[in-house]
Amino acid sequence: MCLAVPVEVVAVADGVARVNVGCSETFCAVDAVPGVRTGDYILMHAGHAIAVVDVREAEETLRLLKEAYCAEGSQEVLRSGPESDGSG
Repeated sequence: MCLAVPVEVVAVADGVARVNVGCSETFCAVDAVPGVRTGDYILMHAGHAIAVVDVREAEETLRLLKEAYCAEGSQEVLRSGPESDGSG
């Protein structure tokens, strides 16, 4: 199953956005979604923006994802990110 997650755009330059993903930042190609600006929330899938989303929709989706992960006992994933080895 594929999952696109809402991320907040921190900066945009030359078709690439720096985005806030939980407690870290990464880069996302935004050339397929015209008009992306700093402060927007976008849906990111595999390093590419697929849509700009409403702030309230993004916040609700993030809340639901956090609730689902916490219900499964995966709080560590949300705190440390996918590269965590689980030690801290």
